[in-house]
Amino acid sequence: MNQTLEIGGRQCLLYTEGDQQPQALLIQPLGTQERDSIDSEVAMISEATGASFVMAAFAIGDWEVELTPWHAPAISKRQAVGEHALDTLDDITNSLIPYLKERFGHLPVVLGGYSLGGLFSRWAASKAECFEAVAAVSPSLWIDAWCGFSDAHAVYARYVYLSLGDREEHTRNKAIAQVGNNVRWEHEHLKQTLGSDNTTLEWNAGNHFTDGARRTAKGFAWCINKIINSPEK
Repeated sequence: MNQTLEIGGRQCLLYTEGDQQPQALLIQPLGTQERDSIDSEVAMISEATGASFVMAAFAIGDWEVELTPWHAPAISKRQAVGEHALDTLDDITNSLIPYLKERFGHLPVVLGGYSLGGLFSRWAASKAECFEAVAAVSPSLWIDAWCGFSDAHAVYARYVYLSLGDREEHTRNKAIAQVGNNVRWEHEHLKQTLGSDNTTLEWNAGNHFTDGARRTAKGFAWCINKIINSPEK
């Protein structure tokens, strides 16, 4: 079942999957490309986990402005880029999550996204304590100063999923070409800080524009399976 509604001033697509009480709340920023594939993505998550869950996909008007955590000329020279990610995170923590928990119960929350959505999700895991897991799928960790930020800020989430396409670092763009090294570094860093069982790095075939919905579904499915199979559950 799915419905469209407004929560905290943002349009959201709300999916409820499964016949049982939901086991997790999934949250994903929804850009133009994701709107075309979110139905199939949710179906793939359901098929991969067999779990009951809620997916709240919230609309993003300007992908770069609303998701980039700090100003990065390699992403965009627009001054507004880097100034509003905290506003987006505030919308999630102060409006969207309270609404979901009031309606569905106090369930573990998974934040995930693709590309800049993946960067935003991983960044948010070091800014807010409300996420049990994050799925950073083909994340733009090539952003300037990422490794310094990650090294200096603890991760509050218990589980972190990373993935990358095996062709993404093979590009003439020197900034983007750093994504492979940075994602590998991030994975090693997370293994040390979270434990090797609580993080993973999955390599997918193809470049950055290959199978985004399938890759994102795999990330959310990994997070759900970690949560519902936790020995502390």
